[in-house]
Amino acid sequence: MRTLLLTPWATPFAIVSWETAVRLIYTKKAESIVDYDEDISSPSVTWKMPAVIRLKKPLAAMKRGVKFSRVNLFQRDQFKCQYCGSRRGMRELNYDHVVPRVKGGKTEWTNIATACYDCNERKGGRTPEEAGMKLRQKPYKPKTLPMSYLALDRKTIPEEWQPFCGGADIEEDKDGLYLINKVG
Repeated sequence: MRTLLLTPWATPFAIVSWETAVRLIYTKKAESIVDYDEDISSPSVTWKMPAVIRLKKPLAAMKRGVKFSRVNLFQRDQFKCQYCGSRRGMRELNYDHVVPRVKGGKTEWTNIATACYDCNERKGGRTPEEAGMKLRQKPYKPKTLPMSYLALDRKTIPEEWQPFCGGADIEEDKDGLYLINKVG
């Protein structure tokens, strides 16, 4: 089972295993907000399986900044190609070195943009200017977590999560992903 992890401010932050959720509750780093109907038992205690938990304090990772990763990059760029602007599912996106590696470009926040495969192929080993393409936004390193969006597949969101994933800040894309605006 999966558990929705909320920030201390009650916004969706991550999806964790029920084991991680129980550990966070047991160590008093989080509190259970909504439980599933299923029980978790040990020889000495029985708990309800947590469906939604809320952190009591920000995690150290929230303070240190955002780790560079493919998923965090897609979240920064809101799952949109930074060349054509189309919103895509994760399988349809790649990352593009704005200054290509063959020209000394590094794999870091300020040189990587989300691109669909068509635009990435069209750009090739050139800079956007050389390829006659324009970036919709300049790549930047996000300063804080939570990231702007958490993508969830509407077909697999448990009923217990619905109150925390609904409202005006949700968009549904063509792939059936809910894009939850977590920072405003």
